Amino acid sequence: MKVYLDCFPCFLKQAIIALRLGTTDESLQKEILKSTCEAIRMTDTSKPPAYTTTFIHRKIRQMLGKDPFKDIKSEYNQIALRLYPSLKTVVEKSTDPLLTSIRLAIAGNVIDFGIFTSVDVEGTIRRALNSQLAVDDYSSLIEALSETDEILYLTDNAGEIVFDRILIETLMSRGKNITAVVKGSPVINDTTMTDAGESRLSDVCKVIDNGSEAVGTILAWTSSAFQETFQHATLIISKGQANFETLAGTEKNIFFLFQSKCDVVSKELCLSPGSMLLKKSSLSAG
Repeated sequence: MKVYLDCFPCFLKQAIIALRLGTTDESLQKEILKSTCEAIRMTDTSKPPAYTTTFIHRKIRQMLGKDPFKDIKSEYNQIALRLYPSLKTVVEKSTDPLLTSIRLAIAGNVIDFGIFTSVDVEGTIRRALNSQLAVDDYSSLIEALSETDEILYLTDNAGEIVFDRILIETLMSRGKNITAVVKGSPVINDTTMTDAGESRLSDVCKVIDNGSEAVGTILAWTSSAFQETFQHATLIISKGQANFETLAGTEKNIFFLFQSKCDVVSKELCLSPGSMLLKKSSLSAG
């Protein structure tokens, strides 16, 4: 993906959301917002939007002196954990537990406070369980799963990580070994080791961090250890729109699970905003 004209107002909107979460001091909000405009001005439009949003949020954290999303991340981890028992029951009673857990994982992708100021988690769950996927490469995923027991699972947002845990547990019940990946340090409401602990995902499977605080997965900015793990992965499940932005076209066997939450990405995919996708990378092997 590249940056389109419509990305620029979104950059500003994301900055405003972060600033309102981070401080009630209106003069400080304005001062920081003006400073982020330099990162927006320097946007490399040939690269995915995630590059610019990384610079914006880095500047906001530096000037605030804290992570503005810390409290809301923890809040939504707890909200999702309260839903966990009932969602596990839905999966266990399903005629196809794997497909149901995939749908729930995609539903969890609505928990994105980099873009939204509020989310309807339960409404999205109902929609995910009862609506068709706009892109449905489930049969290709089943084929890929038959060829390997090792999966690298790239998580996305706090709160959403509980939904990922359900999918990971379902995959593990099929004999798969999962390595889940979180960010090396905070950025927006993306998962870190703290969220892996709060969601109890770290009690379920191996969790590593990618050594980066970039939005999405910008491989050149990740640690050498993660790059080696990524390179040797035979099957990758990638959650979230930013991971799709930054990894689409990568010559790896990747399945993207996400909701197209902005007009630009939706237009690029020829889909309606809010569409739910299980999409195989066009350059995937197998």
